[in-house]
Amino acid sequence: MQYRTLGRYEDKVSILGFGCMRLPIVDNSHDKIDEVEAMKQIRYAIDNGVNYIDTAFPYHGGTSEAFVGKALKDGYREKVFIATKSPSWLIESRRDLDKYLDIQLKNLQTEYIDFYLLHALNKKYWENYRKNDVFDFIGKALQSGKIRNIGFSFHDEYPVFEEIINTYNWDFCQIQLNYFDEEYQAGLKGLHLAAKKGIDVIVMEPLRGGRLAKAPVEIQALWDSYPDHHSPAGWALRYLWDKPEVKLILSGMNNLGHIKDNINEASIAKEKMLTVDEKDLIENAKKIYKSRIKVDCTNCKYCMPCPHGVNIPANFAFYNNASIFDDKEDFMKQYFNQLKPEELADMCQQCGNCEPLCPQNIEIIKELENVTMFFK
Repeated sequence: MQYRTLGRYEDKVSILGFGCMRLPIVDNSHDKIDEVEAMKQIRYAIDNGVNYIDTAFPYHGGTSEAFVGKALKDGYREKVFIATKSPSWLIESRRDLDKYLDIQLKNLQTEYIDFYLLHALNKKYWENYRKNDVFDFIGKALQSGKIRNIGFSFHDEYPVFEEIINTYNWDFCQIQLNYFDEEYQAGLKGLHLAAKKGIDVIVMEPLRGGRLAKAPVEIQALWDSYPDHHSPAGWALRYLWDKPEVKLILSGMNNLGHIKDNINEASIAKEKMLTVDEKDLIENAKKIYKSRIKVDCTNCKYCMPCPHGVNIPANFAFYNNASIFDDKEDFMKQYFNQLKPEELADMCQQCGNCEPLCPQNIEIIKELENVTMFFK
């Protein structure tokens, strides 16, 4: 296992962190963790050098923190750094900040949290935290020793990231980044800004929710053509570990085979390890993925709101993802489960209000018909 320094005390953390939001479950129920199997996996990872365990208040229907507390008994707490997150959507007063931190300490059966994050920050949550004296909370929690490092995880557009990171001297931040989504949310631009300010960066979603670990045939053929063999997940992780600005990568692991593969990759990863040929290989994989995009929608939302309630960008996102990742069945389920009936493509009334507003000059009416036909 390789290690890099993270936070105000320059703790030596494993470059692979164990994310506890996708643990094995029983009865296909997200809030019923298979504790025997999950404990075996977490302890295997720790025994093999992983020393950063990440959880959060809502993971697994609110059961993840308590499970992590159990899993870190028998001397395992002393071997790791724990990260968890303030439930941003539940904060209604200054007192709530202390209340939830104390609940989390109890859940985790620990006297302190090594890396504490304001969870899933966007403009709305950020403004609410500031309104509820979050900096007073941070100062007192650090002084009392209940938390050792303070940071935030981020889910919004780059300008909001820039505002947040420039407002406080954070110890670290957590952003989404992978070779497919270099400009999504904070993106590479955010990574470089944080590094310039001396703020350490943790990367989440390195495999885009596992999608980059399941390569379509033509991309798998590309990986197989290279003499130095790695799994699709391995290439995605190597892309990030190559960057000195990335301190560690979180992986939501729930399969022992995947854990072993990730640990093997983490044992040989170095800063600036990729050759020119390897960078070109990854770039070519990205180009193939991008070539599978059906509609060149950038999610700018200039077409919205639709007077008839159709969620135009969301329709195109599901359509594109089904094509990009060669998984129509899964994205069809998401399409019908996550969108309201009035938001679906077949509700388009062909009024034409949207098309003159689109900077990409997309034939929106025609493409919505294609979405309807595709997900029939």
